[in-house]
Amino acid sequence: MEAHQKQITVYPECAEGAPVIYLPVVMGDGSGVYERCRELDCPPFTLVAIGGLDWNRELSPWACDGCVRDAEPFGGQASGFLDELLNQIIPQVESSLLCPPTWRGIAGYSLAGLFSLWALWQTDAFDRAASASGSLWFPGFIDYAHENTMPNAPDAVYLSLGKKETKTPNRMMRHVLDNTRAMEELFIERDIPTTLELNPGNHFAQTDLRMARGIRWILTR
Repeated sequence: MEAHQKQITVYPECAEGAPVIYLPVVMGDGSGVYERCRELDCPPFTLVAIGGLDWNRELSPWACDGCVRDAEPFGGQASGFLDELLNQIIPQVESSLLCPPTWRGIAGYSLAGLFSLWALWQTDAFDRAASASGSLWFPGFIDYAHENTMPNAPDAVYLSLGKKETKTPNRMMRHVLDNTRAMEELFIERDIPTTLELNPGNHFAQTDLRMARGIRWILTR
């Protein structure tokens, strides 16, 4: 299956010692997240927003049924998007930056938050990761993380979740807090600096701010 045409938007803060953060976005161009980062006085960094994704297909690590009856299934093609990210998007972006990045991070919200963590088990290309309201309810992911090793331990990992996200009749999603806590414990057991932040509201509350808080945390470790 052919990959969707990606829309790449770069928000440069070119300064010596500045990292680059890659952010798959479900809609928009990442400008809202970048503005919230500026409001939070984040250290200088470059944000690379990646749009045009087939969300359920390209960010799911393996195929499984949709969240609810008759919903679109998850296509399990994250490896294809990761390959595109590593071999096309990152080289193109970083060759065009005025200042080479000091380190590279990956961040994401919801299913992109799951992708940002799953990527740590596939490649050592990312030094830090932020998963805001990540879809860690995804079937089999916690077991996969426990049973496999990462190519290289990241320097820091941020996790967050809305306090109301477990209040759902969906059997697949109601364990998201337990799974997120399990992921936090796994990283801590592997001596990776990690935090878990619980935010007010459900999955759709203040999404840009939640993502920006995660990016700020990994930038300041």
